[in-house]
Amino acid sequence: MYSINPTPHEIGKELAKRHKALRKQLKLSQSDMAERSGVSLGSLKRFETTGQISLESLLKLAHLLDRLEDFKLVFQPKEDLGNIEDLFLTK
Repeated sequence: MYSINPTPHEIGKELAKRHKALRKQLKLSQSDMAERSGVSLGSLKRFETTGQISLESLLKLAHLLDRLEDFKLVFQPKEDLGNIEDLFLTK
């Protein structure tokens, strides 16, 4: 199946790539990151290799990197712009 939209796997791999780059920028080894975040070393290695990680572990890593706020927008309801005309109607 072809799509211009990224797949969940592709997004996971991209997140893992960004995480690894940020970890290295902060000069943290995988073991240091695992210990400080409470995520097992195996889970961290799997994430950085395959992009697969549990949501809880991902949030722990984000918390350690002071990036937990990035998740606040996930699953936010979109504004309903279908009734935009109502804004211009006088009542």
